[in-house]
Amino acid sequence: MNIAQLLENTARSFPRRPAVSLGRRTALDYSQLAERTARLARAIGSRAGDSRTVAITIPNCPEYLEILYAIWHAGLTAAPLNAKLSTSELAFMVRDCGARLAFTSTEQAVELRALLDDVATLAPCTADYDTALQSPTVAIADRQPNDPAWIFYTSGTTGKPKGAILSHGNLMAMTLAYYADIDSLDEHDTLLHLAATSHASGLFGLSFIAKAGNNVLPESGGFEAAELAALINHYPNLTFFMPPTLLRRLDRYPALGHANLDNVKAVLLGAAPITPADLRAGYAMFGAKLWNGYGQGESPCTITAMSKSMIAQCIRDQREDRLASVGIVRTGLRIAVLDDQGQPLPLGTTGEIAVSGATVMQGYLNRPDATAETIVAGWLRTGDIGRLDSEGYLTLLDRKKDVIISGGMNIYAREVEDVLHESEDIADIAVIGLPDAEWGENVLAIVVPSPGATPDLAALDDLCLEHLARFKRPKRYYFVDELPRNASGKVLKRQLRDEIARKDPGELLRPRQVVTVKYRSPC
Repeated sequence: MNIAQLLENTARSFPRRPAVSLGRRTALDYSQLAERTARLARAIGSRAGDSRTVAITIPNCPEYLEILYAIWHAGLTAAPLNAKLSTSELAFMVRDCGARLAFTSTEQAVELRALLDDVATLAPCTADYDTALQSPTVAIADRQPNDPAWIFYTSGTTGKPKGAILSHGNLMAMTLAYYADIDSLDEHDTLLHLAATSHASGLFGLSFIAKAGNNVLPESGGFEAAELAALINHYPNLTFFMPPTLLRRLDRYPALGHANLDNVKAVLLGAAPITPADLRAGYAMFGAKLWNGYGQGESPCTITAMSKSMIAQCIRDQREDRLASVGIVRTGLRIAVLDDQGQPLPLGTTGEIAVSGATVMQGYLNRPDATAETIVAGWLRTGDIGRLDSEGYLTLLDRKKDVIISGGMNIYAREVEDVLHESEDIADIAVIGLPDAEWGENVLAIVVPSPGATPDLAALDDLCLEHLARFKRPKRYYFVDELPRNASGKVLKRQLRDEIARKDPGELLRPRQVVTVKYRSPC
């Protein structure tokens, strides 16, 4: 079944229920959303050319959901991309997925066309977009469970983004898993999108649309404490997803003291490791409403989880070991801890986490070798290191892949290293994650200068900003004479982490003060 059928079914039974809201104002009810989706689908079908994939590079806005569902309605595949990425990063992914049509902001459209002259762009809130919405409606295209629906871009140790192919069947299994493991939902529920709809928040939205829930977008486009308090007070049965970084900062905002937290139904956590202290602090604020999940783009929002009741019970019982875990396997899935040969290890043994089930991706787009390495004998090898205890609780210990998670955003060491290697002042470099109480991790670049050179940190910072999203650039630098390597020439990053942990923070240099950039809506 086409995943777009979820919207059409809901619109038939709950036509006047709010579907998309901007702040406290209803932007579209379900009847309007379904009609606009069916009209936009026809326009997309005629503009996408011979490509089966359509890219979405816009930040959160009321039009996002109608674009996403219109792509599916037309029988095409959506490639939602993080709007915070640099233009060159977005251009690579648009080219990689073969899209000939990209929904962008008006600003992005100009920049992308300079790099992709054969890709058409369409921006919300423009005359061209309004014309597309005047198209005749079209019926939902038939799709099979294994047909691709969403290309979720992730990265591996190579640093080059890979598109995980999520099928209509994958997304349906993920949608149903919400009701099995998180909450029951109905037309009186609301999902507040504090995070990007191109990732976990948007994926969770499928479960709400299937049950006629309201999808609310903050007018600010992101997190503002006073606005969050006002929205909590306005919407009962409110759920929102947030990374641990944001959770651990909430007690800094006095405005939240005026929020009626009885209206909060669930706080969904994920995207980065969360500590027992974070959970206790969140529990003190919200009560038994925290849910913590572990997943990957290759098995979206579903591998293991700590339910709301589990977290509350562990806090009451002072079970630090349980609070430090990522919970038990999600309904309908299997997990295992494997050795390097792919054989299951005994309980309590450390190894690579693997998952099998209906949410596991079909493979990586255009990368058969990477697919064969990742999906082995029906198991998705996650690249994460962990252990299972005798009661089925999974604890994450490390990551095989050099992924740094800062503020809930994945940063891949190799792509940062590749950019900095362009500087003639750098002979060698290794990028690692530096533990940070607020952000989880920050990027640290360990640099071997070229002979006779003294790298200019401001210039290196500018180089990164030219090629990478701002959040990916190193926040600190450390200079060494050489990098430790093993016999095969691989940098020993664990040894580097141990060495850096013994250093005085004052020895780690900052290129400049970090500036917060707010991203504007395309409207």
